Amino acid sequence: MTVSDVKKNAEQKMHKSIETLKADLAKVRTGRAHTGLLDHIQVDYYGNPTHINQVANITLLDARTIGVQPWEKKMIAVVEKAIRESDLGLNPSTQGDMIRVPTPPLTEERRKEFVKLVKGEGEDAKVAIRNIRRDANESLKKMLKDKACSEDDERRAQDEVQKLTDKFVAEVDKLIHEKEKELLTV
Repeated sequence: MTVSDVKKNAEQKMHKSIETLKADLAKVRTGRAHTGLLDHIQVDYYGNPTHINQVANITLLDARTIGVQPWEKKMIAVVEKAIRESDLGLNPSTQGDMIRVPTPPLTEERRKEFVKLVKGEGEDAKVAIRNIRRDANESLKKMLKDKACSEDDERRAQDEVQKLTDKFVAEVDKLIHEKEKELLTV
């Protein structure tokens, strides 16, 4: 493994941390309905846990209502139950072969809870990024000890890993700030 491999590996892992954060933030709902809200819900499809978007068509009916239309009639009750039992606090209702999922407006208290949750997600992402930095620096120190690189190369690489860390931590802060603003906008 070379110094550039260590840096590239660290950057890829940090990028994955950002992607994971974006996915987690998408689950935190604002006052508006969006189809991504249901993405993490799984239903029992012939004995296999399957994501809801693989057994049903999910659309926006209006600003506050998500429409879920399972492809098989017998899946309607299963999908409705999965949405009701999810951690989202939604109350779906079935009309024919369409499940309507109204998203209730957020109270001020609920918005503040979500802001706390979002900040926690941000902290988790920062911790993950810092852990990646620590692992990269340990790899660089090991390479120096094994005489696979010079002290200058190791120091330069550590500086570059730190710059990457700063860049990705700033990206986390930006994402958290945007989500906070979105949540607090009534």
